[in-house]
Amino acid sequence: MWIEILLFGLLLITAVTIVGLNDLFAAAMLSGIFSLLCASLFTLMDAVDVAFTEAAVGAGISTVLMIGALALTGSREYQQPTRLGPFVVVLLTGAMLIYGTLDMPAYGDPAAPIHQHVAPEYVAGTDAEFGIPNIVTAVLASYRGFDTLGETAVIFTAGVGVMALLLGRRKREDEIQIEPSEDELKGGDA
Repeated sequence: MWIEILLFGLLLITAVTIVGLNDLFAAAMLSGIFSLLCASLFTLMDAVDVAFTEAAVGAGISTVLMIGALALTGSREYQQPTRLGPFVVVLLTGAMLIYGTLDMPAYGDPAAPIHQHVAPEYVAGTDAEFGIPNIVTAVLASYRGFDTLGETAVIFTAGVGVMALLLGRRKREDEIQIEPSEDELKGGDA
């Protein structure tokens, strides 16, 4: 229990630090650390598949893409004037979301309504129907195979889109030619 509290505390500290940074490179690095902390929490919650995905996508690919984007733009964030309205809206939304969680069942409660619908059928049937000992793998590969295929297609399409944007920018930079000045055309030093 204490390790979860420690990790949640580190998550909170990391999130607050990211929000306060003006250096976008440091924010990208801390976002990767945030994802690794999330992956650690998912591992402690016995959701190793989710932890693996978070570590690979959140800490790995996303951090690389953020650094690539920073290489094409700038590494400093421009200061915006502070406005109170959006901050109040965010606080109210957060308070409503927290209030909405007060009626939820306890974490891991086997008597929760979500565990009474299809979960017992999945647990009882996966080994007999598919012969896959890991229930999560059986559910993702068999019962929810089309969902998993759709998610993979979305991620692939996003990757192709990013590559197209990066290649388009590189081609435009190659097409830009610097015109020589009049002094250079006459043979003089500029």
